[in-house]
Amino acid sequence: MRVRKSLFALLALSAAATSAQAADEVVVYSSRIDELIKPVFDAYTAKTGVQIKFITDKEAPLMQRIKAEGENGVADLLLTVDAGNLWQAEQMGILQPFTSPVIDANIPTQYRAGSHAWTGLSLRARTIVYSTERVKPEELSTYEALADKNWEGRLCLRTAKKVYNQSLTATLIETHGAAKTEEILKGWVNNLATDVFADDNAVIQAVDAGQCDVGIVNTYYYGRLHKANPELRVKIFWPNQADRGVHVNLSGVGLTKHAPHPEAAKALVEWMTTDEAQGLFAGINQEFPANPKVKPSDEVAAWGSFKADSIPVEVAGKRQAEAIKMMDRVGWN
Repeated sequence: MRVRKSLFALLALSAAATSAQAADEVVVYSSRIDELIKPVFDAYTAKTGVQIKFITDKEAPLMQRIKAEGENGVADLLLTVDAGNLWQAEQMGILQPFTSPVIDANIPTQYRAGSHAWTGLSLRARTIVYSTERVKPEELSTYEALADKNWEGRLCLRTAKKVYNQSLTATLIETHGAAKTEEILKGWVNNLATDVFADDNAVIQAVDAGQCDVGIVNTYYYGRLHKANPELRVKIFWPNQADRGVHVNLSGVGLTKHAPHPEAAKALVEWMTTDEAQGLFAGINQEFPANPKVKPSDEVAAWGSFKADSIPVEVAGKRQAEAIKMMDRVGWN
């Protein structure tokens, strides 16, 4: 009998040790590049002792991998950019909802999924950039106005295949309806100075080089280029300040459906929404903290304050398919 009791005790201790070991690890599948997330994870490990293992890749392969792994999945969290991607992950059934008073207190409702399947961690504005040599800021007003005749042959855009532009279009549809939005997109395409570009950096560089006078980009791309070249002949303009405000999207995170370490993963997400982590997470990529109590970095703050669109960002996912079809119809490649 004593032998059996000792065996049971040993098994219990072994199970407890295994559980403790599991709680000291979180696995993250991330579409954000290593240098943007490793400092954040290192800070959390230094604070808590919890090890963060992460795999980086494009969002689509990561989501397919989580789906394929199913109940045998190793990822606890999916970290990616744009509410459209997070919406897709939710629709694929690879995320599970969880509620947290900490997250609810730190992140505004418009930057979280209504289903609690994901939350935003940092914000980026998709705004207008203009040539300081050929455009006066008072000539600019709204995204919609870039469809006017006076911008013909002066506009640069990134490809419609990128989710950032799909999300912007989705929120335009939410605001104006399909017919008006299609009219706006046709105007943009008509006003293009050249073929669309593969990325936002190329749009900004084209404005600087004189290929076009205005463009639409995510703010952190501007931040990177301006930091590397303070003499950049391009500035940011905040559109739609008299009405709905600037289109804002996010990077965010969701708990996977079959997370092996759900409690440890939740604790990490909660910490990433706190004052302590927000400045670090957002500042590394020159983004805005999703927690409104946290100030942006000095570099980001120098761009000036603006009124942001109050539309919940998950609209970008809900109207994504409609936006893609519309962009294709108007010839935005």
